[in-house]
Amino acid sequence: MPQMNMVQAINLALREEMARDDRVVVLGEDVGRDGGVFRVTEGLFDQFGPERVIDTPLAESAIVGAAVGMAAYGLRPVAEIQFMGFIYPAFDQLFAHAARIRTRSRGRFTAPLVVRTPYGAGIKAPELHEESTEAFFCHMPGVKVVVPSGPYSAKGLLTAAIRDPDPVLFLEPTRLYRMVKEEVPESEYTLPLGKARIARPGNAVTVVAWGSMLQRVMKSIEGYDAEVIDPMTLSPFDWETLLASVRKTGRLVVVHEAPLTCGLGAEIAATVAQEAILHLRGPVIRVTGPNVPVPLAKLIDHYLPSPERIQAALDEVLQY
Repeated sequence: MPQMNMVQAINLALREEMARDDRVVVLGEDVGRDGGVFRVTEGLFDQFGPERVIDTPLAESAIVGAAVGMAAYGLRPVAEIQFMGFIYPAFDQLFAHAARIRTRSRGRFTAPLVVRTPYGAGIKAPELHEESTEAFFCHMPGVKVVVPSGPYSAKGLLTAAIRDPDPVLFLEPTRLYRMVKEEVPESEYTLPLGKARIARPGNAVTVVAWGSMLQRVMKSIEGYDAEVIDPMTLSPFDWETLLASVRKTGRLVVVHEAPLTCGLGAEIAATVAQEAILHLRGPVIRVTGPNVPVPLAKLIDHYLPSPERIQAALDEVLQY
């Protein structure tokens, strides 16, 4: 199998699905002739033409709103928002329309659309280019939230997301676009939405992380008997896999780059306390970004969870 980075794997998934299903269309700012801000859609315009690879105005609510209409009437749109920090003008389209159309219409309509957006910090970009606000969307029943942690999972998850009958927010860790290469099959495959994977088995402590933080965790746990869980889908969350791991290890550390307060780590800690408190040997510890706006380039390394902070959390919980 060829080695691919995440940009190549996502591009291949889009190319395969567009060739397989002529209902699949791509739309967004600069996705056509320019191939997207990160060149993820490069070459699709030449292969499939302007009717299926659509350059849009700079208007996120219009991009997602158009995608909702396309999806409701039979297409399979994949809308790109250039950065997660730009998605907020489309919040109403996702929350009030895409997420509710199935229940509002009593099943007459659904919205099988994918909204792709780069997210997360670490590339030292300008303000609003490094947001990690996935918890907003996990609090939105009716929308699935998916985060790959590498090229292999990116291709399989995106293929499954495009085929899913309901709206999917597909968050692509910007920092990983070209950082990691993995073997990726050139033939089509899917990874199930809503199912986590055990990235590394262990017995002493469970660590859960997603996106680029999973890569950071994997580099921080040398010498620790840690079991690492990669959720892959944040909503719906695979509680069965996580709780089975916590019941085995008795300890849990959650790592995410979003701010601490009301981040997804809080929901994970609350659910583990409710469902597995008698198995815990120590408190659930969260290693997160601070409760401040994402800083500019000079401070970003102080903002993100560091290997030292992750190891300190492991040491603390292992003392119990």
